[in-house]
Amino acid sequence: MNYQDIIRKQRHFFNTNSTKDISFRITELKRLKSILSDNEEFLYKAIYKDFKKSKYETYTTELSLIYHEIDLALANIKKWSKKRKVATGMANFPSKGYVIPEPYGTTLIIGAWNYPYQLSFAPVVAAIAAGCTIILKPSEISAHAAAAMAQLINTNFNPDFFTVIEGGIAETTEVLTHKFDKIFFTGSVPVGKIIYQAAAKHLTPVTLELGGKSPAIITKDVNMDLTAKRLVWAKFLNAGQTCIAPDYVLVEATAQKSFLAAIKKHIIQAEYALENQNYTQIINQKNFNRLKELIDQDKVFYGGELDTENRIISPTIMTDITLEDAIMQHEIFGPILPIVSFNTIDNAIAIIKTFAKPLSCYIFTKNKTIKNKILNEVSFGGGAVNDAVMHIIENNLPFGGVGESGIGNYHAKAGFDAFSHNKSVLQKSFWLELNLKYSPYTSSKLKWLKRLIG
Repeated sequence: MNYQDIIRKQRHFFNTNSTKDISFRITELKRLKSILSDNEEFLYKAIYKDFKKSKYETYTTELSLIYHEIDLALANIKKWSKKRKVATGMANFPSKGYVIPEPYGTTLIIGAWNYPYQLSFAPVVAAIAAGCTIILKPSEISAHAAAAMAQLINTNFNPDFFTVIEGGIAETTEVLTHKFDKIFFTGSVPVGKIIYQAAAKHLTPVTLELGGKSPAIITKDVNMDLTAKRLVWAKFLNAGQTCIAPDYVLVEATAQKSFLAAIKKHIIQAEYALENQNYTQIINQKNFNRLKELIDQDKVFYGGELDTENRIISPTIMTDITLEDAIMQHEIFGPILPIVSFNTIDNAIAIIKTFAKPLSCYIFTKNKTIKNKILNEVSFGGGAVNDAVMHIIENNLPFGGVGESGIGNYHAKAGFDAFSHNKSVLQKSFWLELNLKYSPYTSSKLKWLKRLIG
């Protein structure tokens, strides 16, 4: 495929200023929603081939979130795109200042495999709303979902505005050699570093949505039954293949026994199985084998059952964990939950800080002092108090990481901003001109200058 030709045509289309027309953006957003909603069955069948993911889970964790992003953009795009007035100082009197949001231009969006529709189309919605042209590269790992996206988009959109390219590492490597005005990537930290290096060669701005070891901290005073229920859902959704899933649990030592009893109860009640469509497969054999190696059967409290043929790993709880165990060395990204006990909240915070800054953090406590201490002392991308994962659906909360867990954020207005440059303009009148900035420079002028600008 001639990527240079695709980029050249998109850049030319962008330079016609068509995408800067708000009515154009609204039309294209409506087109995207219509295409997706009219082809839901097609999308369900494609993703089922990748994950055995049910219609229910595909709708709730993928399509509904995309529809919500589109609806928010349609309702707010005129307001987001407006010129914003800002105050100016006496040094420029008389004058006015304003900020004009303008689209970056031709953009590359690289999606992730674990939620292939949502993590591809949510940034696409933001890019369309901002007025960019788009090349979308879905993950080749969820191959059937990627092919479905390519078919729907490439037969319904002008490729000079929005197109999908397929392929693997070779194709991604090649497309990254070209210059874009913005790159948006969702995926792993190692690949994120490759994306960042490629973008740096062209000084291209990037948004990186990565991952990390996201902790959940539980103190003894919580409603333990509801805490366990919420964590079971958050962890084993999509068989743990969620970037913001709790990666490990830190539980106050005196509450560990009651927590383990509660979490076992709720795993059993959830009836995780492919047969009842309450569970999904591990995406491929490579990841199945990787996860299998992380399970120390001597430390399994519950679960640990493996179905190699169907790539199923039952919800697995591991205890007596040390920070040196293999399960604590990397992000798990699967249905295995290690439990680590702590005696003091300082001890828990110290454990979290042995790892890179996580994408998410979940605090389960009724103690306001402990809650505030963790929020003040632990750096993380985003999270929740007394729940997990659910912060992702709140579009007034920008979503993104910090440090190794990501650069930049998106969702709703934050997504629009991610694909926009805020162009600053100072506008002055001709009817008055102060001579303070002009030579000759005198002590009298300096005194007046200090009065005006400090």
